Amino acid sequence: MRGSDQGHGRDDRPLSAQSAWRATADRADECVLFFDFDGTLAPVEDDPTAVRPVPRALAAISALAAVVRRVAIVSARPVDFLRDRFHGAADVDLYGLYGLEHSHGAGPTVTEPAALPWVPAMADLAERARAELPPEILIEYKRLSVALHYRTAPELAGEVSRWGSAEAERLGLKVQTGRMVLELKPPVDRDKGLVIGEAVASAGCAWYFGDDVSDLKAFAALRDREQRDPSFFGVCVAVANPETGQAVAGAADLTFESPEALGDFLDEAVAALR
Repeated sequence: MRGSDQGHGRDDRPLSAQSAWRATADRADECVLFFDFDGTLAPVEDDPTAVRPVPRALAAISALAAVVRRVAIVSARPVDFLRDRFHGAADVDLYGLYGLEHSHGAGPTVTEPAALPWVPAMADLAERARAELPPEILIEYKRLSVALHYRTAPELAGEVSRWGSAEAERLGLKVQTGRMVLELKPPVDRDKGLVIGEAVASAGCAWYFGDDVSDLKAFAALRDREQRDPSFFGVCVAVANPETGQAVAGAADLTFESPEALGDFLDEAVAALR
């Protein structure tokens, strides 16, 4: 499926993928495209370190960056991880760790100053998790956050939730839930919604592509921008998956069935915008 023809659209009218791209082509020079990574541009894997973007999506990202104002990846992954996966896309902006890190184009990685004091605590937390949680739980240490993956042991979801909630309360951390993962991060006011809200302040058009509950804040940022400026054209796109059910798809204008299907559509979109 290339994209559903059902969605909220402008004034609650159904929005098709084709009509949305036609509208975007008319204002490409003022449009920003935002992409989540895991589950959107890349399939979710049991081993998060092995995840790679689908080939068509990777090729399209570089091409799209040449025909719209900006392309950005907004992810829970660190910027260094994203840079490795998109090393051929020098013009793409990278927002890592929900916005705690960012890099514009080929520029240096900038960390939110308020998050830096939490680096030692995150390292200690990762060691504590490895010592106290069952070995089936994959502990992903990201310098400024710790993700507890239970994809290979879903029966341990309750134990992970209890342990993570207790540690968050003990240390004063934020808890971010996701697809078979619970993440602990510093109590710094940065999330995908804030990133997108700031980045679209001067844009006339924006798309956000996501698959998980953390992407709902990004969707909300586009809706808010539309409400404040009726001339702004925003499109929220969901990549379907069995774990977030209708939570994300129900809030989107368009839905694709997989990262591969999205990659096929982006490949077509490159030609449409040139």
